[in-house]
Amino acid sequence: MNKLRILIAEDHGLMRAGMKLLVEAQEDMEVVGEAGDGRAAIELAKRLHPDVVLMDISMPELNGLQASAELKRIAPDLKILTVTRHTDDAYLQELLRAGVSGYVLKQSAPTDLIVAIRAVASGKVYLDPKITGKVLNSYTEKGNKLRGEKSGEQLTGRESEVLRHIALGYSNKEIAEKMGISVKTVEAHKANSLKKLHMESRKDIVRYAITKGWMQEN
Repeated sequence: MNKLRILIAEDHGLMRAGMKLLVEAQEDMEVVGEAGDGRAAIELAKRLHPDVVLMDISMPELNGLQASAELKRIAPDLKILTVTRHTDDAYLQELLRAGVSGYVLKQSAPTDLIVAIRAVASGKVYLDPKITGKVLNSYTEKGNKLRGEKSGEQLTGRESEVLRHIALGYSNKEIAEKMGISVKTVEAHKANSLKKLHMESRKDIVRYAITKGWMQEN
């Protein structure tokens, strides 16, 4: 069995050791490297080619946000899972912009980290339920509804389904296979949806999916 290759980037030794024990207790995972700062994480990732990087935000040299952005530039297909204590949704927005695949809180149960690793490794997006709820509440409280909803333009069922799959991390090809349509049709639905909702990026799609309660697999 091919095990998931995990790189841990965490500057606190005790926390790093705990994550390593947890990961290596799984039959389908192994820790291939450990880094104590963002710059070391980049160098190890380039040399070891992990499947998933567990990335803390607050680290010396380069922080997790900077390291994540650089790693995605170097290796666009690399899966990065942020593991942090920060619950501010501003961090989530910046991390999604940097291209991370997931965000799990250190305060969460150990089993949540394992679920998150498997989710991002399979190409999904994982957002910790605690931060997802916080983001959703902040949007509700501030009345930050997307402009497309205000304009009265409604998505079709197919458009909604395509956006949901995009938010969950599926590629256009995977969405086409799931829905039994062509890749060009997927791209057309995506383009129509973005135009209707006045959205531009994957980050916007994920935020919209959060407000709709779409960020859970059926």
